[in-house]
Amino acid sequence: METVERLIRSTQELLWERGYVGTSPKAIQRAADAGQGSMYHHFTGKAELAKAAIERSGAELRAAAEEQLGGAGTASARISAYLGRERDVLKGCQVGRLAADPEVIADPDLRAPVAETFEWLRGRLAEVVAEGKRAGEYPDSLDPERTAATVAAVVQGGYVLARAAGSTEPFELAVQGLVDLMGAK
Repeated sequence: METVERLIRSTQELLWERGYVGTSPKAIQRAADAGQGSMYHHFTGKAELAKAAIERSGAELRAAAEEQLGGAGTASARISAYLGRERDVLKGCQVGRLAADPEVIADPDLRAPVAETFEWLRGRLAEVVAEGKRAGEYPDSLDPERTAATVAAVVQGGYVLARAAGSTEPFELAVQGLVDLMGAK
């Protein structure tokens, strides 16, 4: 693996585990098995590298979500597959955890890929809900944008509840509760 790739991957993991403040350049270099000169050859500093890592995490989240949302089947089945997909629930969402990081939110360059990822997710979910409405799976009164925001909020909130409890059960209950409410099979 090339040095730049190791730097980005290591930064993704460290941001997920420690947040922005807890991710020092030395920790990144150690995890990536890269020297200070290598890091600063490829990136102007921690912020630029963190932005690249956050963008990568966002792209990976979008690709993982699209596997279910863009797959075959009814809208309900695709949303249910998205909700039920394999996740490391107790670690939380690699992108969602950054939304709770004050340093990330305070920096427009770092916040942008987080916001763009969730904007994409809500938009993609809304498309699937709208398809379900057109196919008669959902009532005409169901608003795709509000429903998409609810789906995203249940997943992110489920992560928070699970981490606080030290158990995946709250996440699983929240997700299954939403599946039940939406009538997804």
